[in-house]
Amino acid sequence: MSIGLAEIRLARVALGWLVEPGNRAVYQSVSRHGPVRVLDGLLSAGLDDRLRRAAGARLGAADPRALAEAALERAERLGARVVVPEGDEWPRQLEDLRHLGAGETDPLERDVAPPLCLWVRGPSRLDEALGRSVAVVGARAATPYGEHTARLIGYELAQRDWTVVSGGAFGVDAQAHRGALAAGGLTVVVLASGVDRPYPVSHANLFDRVAEDGLVVSEWPPDTDPFRHRFLIRNRVIAAATRGTVVVEASARSGALQTLRRARQLHRPAMVVPGPVTSAMSVGCHESLRKEDVRLVTGVGHILEEVGRVGADLAPPPRGPEHARDGLDPPRRRLVEALLTRKPLPLDELAARAGVPLRDAMRLVPGLVSGGFAAERGSGYVLAPPPDRLLAGAGPPADGPANPAARS
Repeated sequence: MSIGLAEIRLARVALGWLVEPGNRAVYQSVSRHGPVRVLDGLLSAGLDDRLRRAAGARLGAADPRALAEAALERAERLGARVVVPEGDEWPRQLEDLRHLGAGETDPLERDVAPPLCLWVRGPSRLDEALGRSVAVVGARAATPYGEHTARLIGYELAQRDWTVVSGGAFGVDAQAHRGALAAGGLTVVVLASGVDRPYPVSHANLFDRVAEDGLVVSEWPPDTDPFRHRFLIRNRVIAAATRGTVVVEASARSGALQTLRRARQLHRPAMVVPGPVTSAMSVGCHESLRKEDVRLVTGVGHILEEVGRVGADLAPPPRGPEHARDGLDPPRRRLVEALLTRKPLPLDELAARAGVPLRDAMRLVPGLVSGGFAAERGSGYVLAPPPDRLLAGAGPPADGPANPAARS
């Protein structure tokens, strides 16, 4: 007898209540027997003790199916839904987590299996939103430098139609989300609590904005509290769901470094943004650069070169500011560089200083004058002032830079 998707969904939700996400033994048993049979076996004591120990005290506390039905009804009232691996919205890249944890004895390192299901709030399809996505994570106690950088990266990724994924925390996470929203792009918050339990609580409005176009996602059913260990469990989903992970700022013991490590274990691009060597909030980034296989990135161009299509998303080589004289040929450039700003040089002296034959100087200097590079003064030539100096008069502007962005 075939089992319908609704029954499978109910069983996965019930199992998700019985055991904490990522449990390796439960995932392997579900992969072999299916979620409905595993749930039936747990309830009838027909499975081995490993699975019953995983379910722990919750197994006899209440009826898991009844609780699952109540959670689904609550999610429907919230405008949320459950996405399961058997459905067509499931992001297949999460299955890469099955390769982690083998042979580990520490539960935090062993129980990193793919999610049983995901609770999702928002209109976007989960698989499509995560198909072109980058995780941007970092310190909660971010510096102004870290917040500015995270917001800029979020904004520019969204401008290029990449989804920004983060954990919604204070500091770097929130600024990455806000940058993506400011660009009118998609962003995904992955919570360590129920989708109806924003954490931090003060970010409730931010998560509501995210859910208007993007997604708020969790492995835990509605009304679940954000216990400390759940953040570490959650981090593996951020790493596995995205094409690569960028850490903007991280102290020596930052949880963002665990997300970076998971990305490395999954063979995803692992990237860090460098910071001031005097900043405690960049110690974790710099140590990762010294000791681990991570890439230094300083902007979205570098990030897309790591996560984008081979040969199609290359970052442009860094260049200094362009000057008008860059377009001059070598003899003309030497003549301009030989000019003085105040003392006029006769043509023969200018030619000698520049190492250009006098006949060539006689031919080239009038063109430099008409092009605004040189000015005739008396019997000689001086370096012409830049155009902005000509407009503003001698000396720098009294009120500083002309570009308003430079003041801010």
